Amino acid sequence: MWITCFLITLTWLFQTHAGDICENVITDCKQGDVAWTRCYEDRIATCGHRAQQRFVSHFIRKNVTSFQEAEVSPTPDHRVHIPSSALQRSRGNGSEDEILLVATVIDSYFFEDSPKPSPPPGRERGRKLIPAQPTHMRGTVMGGLVLVVRAGNNPVSNLSQPITLIFNHNKQVENGICVFWQESELEHETGHWSRYGCDTNNTGTEFICSCNHLSFFAVLVNPELSVDESDAMALNYITYIGSALSVFFTIISLIIYIYLQKKRPEKAIGVHMHLTGSLLCLHLSFLLCSLWVWLMKEQEAGWVCRGLGLFLHWSLLATFTWMALEGFHLYLLLVRVFNIYVRRYLLKLSLVGWGLPTLTVVVCGISGVYGKYSLELRDDNNHSSTAQICWMSSQFPQRLLVSYISTVAFPCLVILCNSCMLGLVVFRLWGLRKDRGGIDSTSRWKKVNKEKGTRLWKDCATVLGLSCVLGLTWGLASTTYISLSGIYVFTILNSLQGVFMFLWSLALTYKSRSDNDSSVRDPSSQKMMTTSFNN
Repeated sequence: MWITCFLITLTWLFQTHAGDICENVITDCKQGDVAWTRCYEDRIATCGHRAQQRFVSHFIRKNVTSFQEAEVSPTPDHRVHIPSSALQRSRGNGSEDEILLVATVIDSYFFEDSPKPSPPPGRERGRKLIPAQPTHMRGTVMGGLVLVVRAGNNPVSNLSQPITLIFNHNKQVENGICVFWQESELEHETGHWSRYGCDTNNTGTEFICSCNHLSFFAVLVNPELSVDESDAMALNYITYIGSALSVFFTIISLIIYIYLQKKRPEKAIGVHMHLTGSLLCLHLSFLLCSLWVWLMKEQEAGWVCRGLGLFLHWSLLATFTWMALEGFHLYLLLVRVFNIYVRRYLLKLSLVGWGLPTLTVVVCGISGVYGKYSLELRDDNNHSSTAQICWMSSQFPQRLLVSYISTVAFPCLVILCNSCMLGLVVFRLWGLRKDRGGIDSTSRWKKVNKEKGTRLWKDCATVLGLSCVLGLTWGLASTTYISLSGIYVFTILNSLQGVFMFLWSLALTYKSRSDNDSSVRDPSSQKMMTTSFNN
């Protein structure tokens, strides 16, 4: 009888020990009913290793003093520095001086992104009290490893002194962001990566993460920002309203430029007029493409949608071409100040500004590029929806190549060149103000001092106006991959570009009147206009 009891006890002990093996904890926790991350954190404090693998290099578990800082390194590429305040917080109300610290790395394969609704703020997530985060991140986990840090038995969050986590990397990694795994409270859902409470610092060879809580940490390479439904709706309203306003104000701007051109023909006004016309076509074509897809719903794309897609592509190319010509004209005025007369100058610019986009879209149209384009969107709950517009057809095999060349490479080249032109303008303005500032006469010093603030504001307005004319606001597209605020800034500035062109036309009108008045008072001042931006 006692032999039978001994065998049963021995079998139970063996099964219990086998279940507490650290290598099997994840598999066992994934099969449970509770969140596996919560189960894993609890069991790695007491699990053991197989006899032949008693010392595992990437698994550290040791007792540390709560009144001193602790630093562990489970792998050569992962280091953790925990301040004493965090260790004391994890101890809670206990009187023990030592607490258990566990640090290890596990494969990112176990972290499967799933729909994640935002819970009420401040609601407890397992063992950690972390406020809700409206957006979450997607991307590739650097190195495929996730760093797990556990200390004590109490939740550790909202720390005044952050925990420092260091992830070594090679210099080929351009961008990354520190995140932690935020588990889901809903059944049949896992969780998602979130950046809440974590700051990222890339030194070139390592990512330094400063986080105010303990959890499962990783670095996402080339992260993708997820936008929730409310933000997507707000961005749509901003785009449509801004484009409608741009259509209205570009029409008024064209009227103003035609009036100025008849009153005093100037090459710069002619270039502005062509750029304003291309902007009018761009915003108008965008609204027409969106409206047509909304009216036709799920019907197949016909010749009308293909034509609107061609019109939108042509308008976009024309806009950037005329922005490049604005920069070229500015180069002639600032660098080649003398001997810049070109026979039929505006006609030659028009052949380039309108001819190059026309030739491009004709070739693309013959190739069958245009049609209905479908873009899959995901909100914060990971619910997918489809946005459609008349553009380059999603079914065209070379769509990505054509889109990259015409909507990425060409605009980037234009923005780069025009940025150099704007820098040259700022340098010339600074030199001009410096020369005018060198006045030795005491009687004129007070007058110059009063005009200094006015000149500064005028120079700032000139630089901002030129930034819109040269299309530098499109360079903010790079910020849309970084933060949600970058998406808002890019959308607002570029949807309202027609409004900014209207303000620029008003500034030119005011300058034209002031120049006429000054020329009446001082006829010699008329000679100064030959080197101004309006000539």
